[in-house]
Amino acid sequence: MHSPSVAPPSRPEHRAAAGLAGALAACSVLLLTLVAARWSPLIGADGDISRTTHRWAVDEPVLTQVCRILTDWVWDPWTMRLLCAVVVVWLVVRLAARWTALWLGLAVALGSLLQQGLKAAVDRPRPVWPDPVDTAHYSAFPSGHAMTATVVCGLLLWLLHRHGVSPAVWRTAVAVAVVSVVGVGLTRVWLGVHWPSDVVGGWLLGALVVALAVWVHERRLPRDRPGDGAS
Repeated sequence: MHSPSVAPPSRPEHRAAAGLAGALAACSVLLLTLVAARWSPLIGADGDISRTTHRWAVDEPVLTQVCRILTDWVWDPWTMRLLCAVVVVWLVVRLAARWTALWLGLAVALGSLLQQGLKAAVDRPRPVWPDPVDTAHYSAFPSGHAMTATVVCGLLLWLLHRHGVSPAVWRTAVAVAVVSVVGVGLTRVWLGVHWPSDVVGGWLLGALVVALAVWVHERRLPRDRPGDGAS
């Protein structure tokens, strides 16, 4: 007698990604609501921190120039997207992992679309200074630099973990990712082009995109085994 099919049990990674995505979504919605409503305590804290860091940036031109180089070149969103494109090509050419390559490219692209959509919807003004040390375009919330770095670094770290690397390579990759994600957020506030909550929003939303992308990949994975190269 034919027995009814039973869905395979959820893997721990799948359940963890789903739970993390739920928590990050709740935090992101809460912060987005507070920013859109211009909640006084948040706006006041943003202003106090930004005025202090801007004063430091004006007084420390050498450090400010270093921050500009890092944020405009090393951690720029297009630099991160280029890194992602290189990994996509490597996945296709070296590992024949076409599904994972497509998944990575789409996750980063959708993250960018989400970022720009929220900027247009919230339309939060950037800080304005009589003596600016840097300039930026588009609306403030969320920080595109912080969100893009979080998405790209988070996804690449997960891929390294999934494919297995030596402990030394893993520790180095984690250190570089943490420095990049935290560093780019700090430079945006230091240069006076973002409020602190813009950066926190970028980190939260970027982490949410990573968690959702991992959840999608884990949902698809059983159909692709034993290899990841299924088209």
